[in-house]
Amino acid sequence: MKLLKLGVSVFAIGLVVVVGGSYLVPLWYAPRQNVHVNSSDPALVERGRYIAQASDCVACHTAKGGKAFAGGLAMQTPIGTIYSTNITPDKDTGIGRYDFADFERAVRHGIRKDGSPLYPAMPYVSYAVLTDQDVQALYAYFTSAVQSVAQHNQASTIPWPKNMRWPLAWWQVLFGGHRSFTPPEGAAPQVVRGAYLVEGAGHCGACHTPRGVAFQEKALKDGSGGDFLSGSELEGWYAKSLRHEDTGLATWSQQEIADFLKTGRNTHTAAFGSMAEVIEHSAQHLSDADSSAIASYLVSLSPRPGRTPSAPKAKDTTTAKLYEGAEHSPGALGYVAQCAPCHRLNGKGTPRLFPALAGNSLVETDNPSSLIQITLSGGAMAGTPADKTRPSMPELARLDDRTVADILTFIRSSWGNKGSPVSGDDVAAMRSLIARKPADHLPEDAKMLSASAEDVKAGQDLALDRGKGNCLACHTIKGGDAPSSVGRELVNMRRRFPNRADLVEILTNEPVRNSIAPMPAFGRNHILTKAEIEQIIDFLYTL
Repeated sequence: MKLLKLGVSVFAIGLVVVVGGSYLVPLWYAPRQNVHVNSSDPALVERGRYIAQASDCVACHTAKGGKAFAGGLAMQTPIGTIYSTNITPDKDTGIGRYDFADFERAVRHGIRKDGSPLYPAMPYVSYAVLTDQDVQALYAYFTSAVQSVAQHNQASTIPWPKNMRWPLAWWQVLFGGHRSFTPPEGAAPQVVRGAYLVEGAGHCGACHTPRGVAFQEKALKDGSGGDFLSGSELEGWYAKSLRHEDTGLATWSQQEIADFLKTGRNTHTAAFGSMAEVIEHSAQHLSDADSSAIASYLVSLSPRPGRTPSAPKAKDTTTAKLYEGAEHSPGALGYVAQCAPCHRLNGKGTPRLFPALAGNSLVETDNPSSLIQITLSGGAMAGTPADKTRPSMPELARLDDRTVADILTFIRSSWGNKGSPVSGDDVAAMRSLIARKPADHLPEDAKMLSASAEDVKAGQDLALDRGKGNCLACHTIKGGDAPSSVGRELVNMRRRFPNRADLVEILTNEPVRNSIAPMPAFGRNHILTKAEIEQIIDFLYTL
């Protein structure tokens, strides 16, 4: 009995020490930096704007259809949904009452103004290496150049007790680290600059570095283990290895990496999913010098232990068989019907328009998650001034799991590719994950900014008009006539295209993607005016 009481007492004391100590951690882990920042200095503000773009702050802190930096973006985690916060200078709902010390602790150490730790969805473990000057510039920009938005933050869906924040203080001690940037030994200045951007503002490791059991990045910089930037899955997307290895960037030149950062495309592939957003909101705005610096650093990363810069390629016997009609497997037949019009029978696509599948390192990578998700959900390329067209990948969710698996297995094993098979269970699991993806949080007044009944009715008339939208020629509109074999059902368009601009671009300037039934460029060909296109979208968003 005495031993039991002693054990209970020891446990209670230990719990008090652990919980109580967590509230003291910020005092020594991240002491306040009481520095005056001249937020009215135009040069400092512009520097902060550039660093904010390089850090891609707007992508995470802006909900689809919401106001910039006002928060509400839903982030799916293994324990629940986290919604990004309002970081506009609003005094009641944003960071308007943050002084520089509050701001610096949040950005570099993950500590809120009230002393509570932030979830590591905020990449403060990367931002920890930002210089004092860069953090001061960020503060000047956010407090003087960002539009204030009054929008309350949305609570996470993480259930109790997992939503208790005090354990995060100890997580930060174990995995966050109080660190500064250490240049790679013996590296040239350009490589050093690239390393600083990759490890810090770019926070590339947040997506491209595998996570441990505590959801910590296994490495925060390059080391002998080769974990840093070796590839990781997040929200159903596989962020490929960025190291100089066979399924990484070994086949890309330094210039091709820099081009990809600036335009979202190169001769090998095109950005899609989350990476397309990174290009659009962040990477395309980098200076040529910084894009080149990042590329020079990435090409310096050695392969992981056991990996090689290149792997022997098998001879391409696929193309001839497809041209001769000698390949009759379900995957090959599905590829010819669904994919070949854009990606070609030889799998080489069209440079800067339709990505090549033959020899594409992402196609061959160990984890096919991204390939499955883009096939089911579709997606649009990043929009940059470098390319006039912005092709989109149609979603093929209407195909059953086995058919999708057969097509992807064919792609991963053809034209010399050496990817492993994709199973129907793999596709079913991804389909389930996509269905569970949470919606972003928007305030009620933003949700009410929907089209008027008159615009919706006008859009419906235009969509059904055979001389205008003529959508029923190829598509089913929720109970309409049966579509042709190439049409997709036009439902859930708001979910498919949460960024309205993507759908505007498709209807305005869609390039020919299907030789059987090409999608007209309604705006470019003067079939529809800009206002009429907007009205058709108003109608489609109601379906």
